[in-house]
Amino acid sequence: MKKLRFSAFPPLSYAGSEAINTLCTNLTFSGNGIKKIMISSCHASEGKTTITMNVLRTMAKLGKRVVLVDCDLRRSTIVKHFGVEFESAGEVYGTTHLLAGMATEEDALYETDIPGAYIVPVIKTVRNSLSLLNSDRMKQLLDWLAEYFDYVLVDAPPIGALIDAAQIARYCDGTLLVVNYNAVTKKELADAKTQIEQSGCPILGTVINQAAFDSYLNRKYYYKSYYYNYYYYGYYNSGSGSHRPHGLKALFSRKKK
Repeated sequence: MKKLRFSAFPPLSYAGSEAINTLCTNLTFSGNGIKKIMISSCHASEGKTTITMNVLRTMAKLGKRVVLVDCDLRRSTIVKHFGVEFESAGEVYGTTHLLAGMATEEDALYETDIPGAYIVPVIKTVRNSLSLLNSDRMKQLLDWLAEYFDYVLVDAPPIGALIDAAQIARYCDGTLLVVNYNAVTKKELADAKTQIEQSGCPILGTVINQAAFDSYLNRKYYYKSYYYNYYYYGYYNSGSGSHRPHGLKALFSRKKK
């Protein structure tokens, strides 16, 4: 199998690391039928790719076989921002090549330098991403990977900018929405929720990014006035029409089948 390594995978702060650990642990309790998980956001630059990459790394460290499929075909950042270095000789293929029929699943799948973690990267960005994502090859790819891996993470484009994410959601078992703290309106979040639910894919919850680590209990441990990139989890209550974070237990209240 082809291999690659990440030469620029930044470590998380203590708060961020603990939050990602909790998120990954709770994902494992989301149900046996939840294997293909799409991660998206309302806007660009809300940290969805960083969170997806850290879920990949943490899940692998928990002993899971996990693969990340980069489906941000128009504006992928993984190869550049995480310093991907391909160790295999020969032609390099990725998601766009596979969906265009120019490569097989084996050609586009890479083993990373993180034990248990694999990735299907985007090597070449395209403009006509929807036509590729709407092909039978997209569903076939995710179903094929789900047979061999415990979890398939799908890094999707922002929901508010493109229809691509809603198309991808049709092939997934659940969606996580990344939301920057105080940067997304209720209407934007409601529109994203509606768009995803219309695809038939359930929303597992939201990941609130860039939230201050400022509760009384936390101040006892972090008494200096630092600002942490802390991930807080909640869920979107469709009955009230408002975003209501209720903590980790509320997010993953789905019973395990």
